[in-house]
Amino acid sequence: MHHEQLSIHTRDGACPTHVFTPDGDGPWPAVIFYMDGLAIRPTLIDMAARLAGGGYVVLLPDLFYRLGSYEPLVPKDVFASGFRAIVGPMMASTDNRRATEDTEAFLAYLDGRGDVAGEKVGTTGYCMGGGMALSVAGAYPDHIAAAASFHGGNLATDSPMSPHLRAPTMNAEVYVAGADEDDSYPPEMAEKLESALTAADVTHRCEIYPGAKHGWTMPDFPIYDEAAAERAWKELFALFARTLS
Repeated sequence: MHHEQLSIHTRDGACPTHVFTPDGDGPWPAVIFYMDGLAIRPTLIDMAARLAGGGYVVLLPDLFYRLGSYEPLVPKDVFASGFRAIVGPMMASTDNRRATEDTEAFLAYLDGRGDVAGEKVGTTGYCMGGGMALSVAGAYPDHIAAAASFHGGNLATDSPMSPHLRAPTMNAEVYVAGADEDDSYPPEMAEKLESALTAADVTHRCEIYPGAKHGWTMPDFPIYDEAAAERAWKELFALFARTLS
């Protein structure tokens, strides 16, 4: 597996990005990995590398690039010191709209790589990135063939940036995995999202993982659930195998 670091120029500046490719010559399908709110850190690097090991070119952009440089976050320290006070200002530097605009540059970059197979791309996102992964599927229906959200929050709200509003323009197959214990994705919101996807005739599956808490896929979180995380990986690889191969 090969790992490189580079910058992709977006409308708002230079976005530091990690790119992972499998061993061999390719070409391979591409996936964009939308990070959670605790920014780029070793756990996300490892997760993106695992995804690349499954046979994909994986783009992991730092969506907090508008802030400039910042010190890496250590989840246990953040949770102990006050999540909102530390992460809130960072998360305010991006949102579904800005991530969607950034994705225009990400797709152009992937289109210019000789080791990327075809124009169809997959997306996956975690927590904050879950809504982004779904939003871009509706914004770029000719490119996004699969979109997954894991413990994503605020997926169906009154905001004009709510991902569920993008359902009518989605061509992707969608997989949404929610946490059983997650105030940012309560049952009524899950029902609203499911209804929007169904009404738009989007091929999808939305599930709630029993006993899982918000952030359960992250090995560096205290609520990490290995069994549920491995189930999430299985679903993600199956989704991309169906849609990107």
